[in-house]
Amino acid sequence: MPRSVRRSIAVFLMATPALTLAQTAPARSISVTGQAEVRVTPSTVNVIFGVETLDKALSPAKSENDRRVQAVVQGIRSLGVEAKDIQTDYIRVEPRYDDLAVGTVLRHYTVRKSIAVTLRDVSRFEQVLSGALENGATHVINVQFLTSELRKHRDEARARAIHAAREKAVALAGELNARVGKVVTIQEHGGGAPWDFYNNTWWGARYGNAGMNQVSIQAGGAGGEPSGDAIALGLIGVTASVTVSFELEP
Repeated sequence: MPRSVRRSIAVFLMATPALTLAQTAPARSISVTGQAEVRVTPSTVNVIFGVETLDKALSPAKSENDRRVQAVVQGIRSLGVEAKDIQTDYIRVEPRYDDLAVGTVLRHYTVRKSIAVTLRDVSRFEQVLSGALENGATHVINVQFLTSELRKHRDEARARAIHAAREKAVALAGELNARVGKVVTIQEHGGGAPWDFYNNTWWGARYGNAGMNQVSIQAGGAGGEPSGDAIALGLIGVTASVTVSFELEP
């Protein structure tokens, strides 16, 4: 091969790595997370009551359970809750045994039923809670305070979170004598970890899965209006969290 050709190939091979490094060199950037919460009055309450009865014979245990469930449902209906908002949604019959020296002996039968209630008038919550317990409910399995305008409040919380992220980025960059440039990436996280006011769920209960909760909840506390004699409903918080990356300008 002629010498002039060999020299041009060598120059080409030496230049290639430098070109690749220039293309892949990362731009200066800053990544921050912004969080926000919007506090709103709940518009709906989902409650699950449990009725548990025990007896050495199955028939009496079931009969007593049916009687209590009927009394709880009738009491809730008398407070103006519509039939479509009351549902018996979990039934379980379980024999329990003891292992004794003489062998396995039946201890009793356990019969469980749950009653899921949707309250569209949250001011009735205290009355429904007290009435259900007085009429035969043995457990308050789950309570959720929700808002019917979740999308609206989530959009507001997200906008506030983005604004908070930009403010944080500007403040951090300013400490280093840099300026925030255009947005590189935006990532939205889940709307906060949902938290139940109370959750002692029996398997299969309609509203028992904490992942189904819309919002986090503050029961009572400052700003809560008393409902009945004992419960302050307070406000629920709809949250948003975003991570934003910005270019840094000199």
